[in-house]
Amino acid sequence: MDILKEYNAGDLYIRHAVDEHPDGKDFHFHVHDRCEIFYFISGCAEYLVEGSVYPLEKGSTVIMHAGEAHCTRILRSERYERYAVNFPVSVLDSIDPERLFTSVYTDRELGTGNSFLLKGFGNVFEQMCDSSLDDYTRQVRMTVGIVRILDALRELSSKGQLTPNENTFEARMIRYVNEHLFDELSADRLAEHFYLSRAQFGRVFKNATGTSPWDYITAKRLIAAKSMIENGSAAKKAAEECGFGDYSNFYRAFVKRFGKSPRNRD
Repeated sequence: MDILKEYNAGDLYIRHAVDEHPDGKDFHFHVHDRCEIFYFISGCAEYLVEGSVYPLEKGSTVIMHAGEAHCTRILRSERYERYAVNFPVSVLDSIDPERLFTSVYTDRELGTGNSFLLKGFGNVFEQMCDSSLDDYTRQVRMTVGIVRILDALRELSSKGQLTPNENTFEARMIRYVNEHLFDELSADRLAEHFYLSRAQFGRVFKNATGTSPWDYITAKRLIAAKSMIENGSAAKKAAEECGFGDYSNFYRAFVKRFGKSPRNRD
């Protein structure tokens, strides 16, 4: 991956990236603790969000809220160019305390209503990436750009202009895992629920998400625990409530993923 432009201001992040000859093996499942806006420029790919499949064309805009798992699926090795913007849902609280603009993230279920066709907004992302500006101007430009994009997405959503997702068996499988995310789960139990062998369940799940069931569950649990800790919960309590039976395993996984102790506060 070549990063053409990138800007990181802590809470606000934007990247303009391209792969001239993308290899599907290089694109893996991931999940963030912030919201994301993905803007597709070119390539031959589709986007997976919580098991839902969204086709991509120029101007496709896919949104994921914190904890919503996603992955690019490369269909053909053509030039793959895109923007990605990350920000916390609270970034607009000073100008939108009722969180009207971020309702496109919060007022929907996992893996539904993620994709829109937003043509003509390439220049907005380009302006947000302008490296000739000073930090203050860039942060203002990014905030304004996010508001413009979210306002356009809200309008499209209100008109029902979303790209349909495929409500597949895989999507139902992942929805079930999320509904029972903090329960005592095992690969055998999940496979049995869907009348599959353990190996079959693992293959279907990985094809839908890009990762194994256990890696998926662990990542989602860690994001949830981190949110609880940041909101004042004790680390041990957060670990227990998010399905980690062994605190030492939780501690090691937390440090590996976030690079800090779960006792540290932001």
